[in-house]
Amino acid sequence: TLVGEDAPRRLATTAVELMNIQDHSGVHPRLGVVDVVPFVPLSGSTWEDAVTARNEFATWAALELQVPCFLYGDERTLPDIRRGAFTALLPDLGPSEPHPTAGAVAVGARELMLAWNLWLSEPDLDLATSIASSIRGPGVRALGLQVGDEVQVSMNLIDPLIVGPAEVYDRVAALAAIERTELVGLAPQAVLDSVNENRREQLNLSVETTIESRLQRRPNGGI
Repeated sequence: TLVGEDAPRRLATTAVELMNIQDHSGVHPRLGVVDVVPFVPLSGSTWEDAVTARNEFATWAALELQVPCFLYGDERTLPDIRRGAFTALLPDLGPSEPHPTAGAVAVGARELMLAWNLWLSEPDLDLATSIASSIRGPGVRALGLQVGDEVQVSMNLIDPLIVGPAEVYDRVAALAAIERTELVGLAPQAVLDSVNENRREQLNLSVETTIESRLQRRPNGGI
């Protein structure tokens, strides 16, 4: 998780220099070594600010890194890009073909969401896939994935104040035993506030992993 516009450019430059998508064998869907760069308006900024930052980053990445960029936000969703990149959809900026080592990048403007995984006690991929399908909906994007010897239900909670982690945990727990939970990145303080304190550890949420806490503690630079 990064703050501002300079840090994502430095990270992307280093990733394109050092990494090769052809060597990657992960199970999560991906377009490139810098797979997704979402710009999220926090307090003091607007949706228009996020869209401007998105457009400027994509223009820069297409020109300086020669990496194709697909835009998402008001125009389309990230799943739309994953389904249609280089087939139904051509890049919005940059080359029309994937970069030979860096692939492509989806650059977006979006509101705050929660990236969150539930690891199942039994490494049953069919079960994880079935669970992901059953909980998927307008507020939940979900995939069943096998990572090494373990299996997870990998999720994005699109509006976690409407469909939150406690509700989703209980829905999954009714279908399978859960080994552990995993917050990916940081959570908005509002999500933490919406969860009963006695469930925060179970859901892998804490004050220390909120965006607001990191912003308060950061030096002059990124999170």
